Amino acid sequence: MLKLFILLLIVVPALEIGILVLSSNTIGIPLTIILIIFTGILGAWLAKKEGINTIRLAQLQLQQGQIPSGVILDGLCILVGGVVLLTPGFLTDALGFFLLIPNTRAIAKGFFQRLFDRMLQNGSIIFINRK
Repeated sequence: MLKLFILLLIVVPALEIGILVLSSNTIGIPLTIILIIFTGILGAWLAKKEGINTIRLAQLQLQQGQIPSGVILDGLCILVGGVVLLTPGFLTDALGFFLLIPNTRAIAKGFFQRLFDRMLQNGSIIFINRK
């Protein structure tokens, strides 16, 4: 897992630079910069909107005596989506919007749920019950 993370830290910025150079050569530097700024502003607005909706849903579920487990995964996706949208580049923006839009976020939630289940089964994650 750590090796994959390190590889992504090297590959993703290199790809982003290549795409930004290609974009600036195709549509021009000013329009490329405007697009980067626009996606950042739109992403921040969407992250705030989705974050507030998620908090409201979690509060409602808690008031009804339910454990908001699905909402926690929503919050995780929204957090990661908002963070990667702060990174300039089109690949990270695409990932950020994928994690922020509810319909596509459901795909990511399924992936994260399977990942957490697998980590629980192999002992990578341990929950301690302190009563």
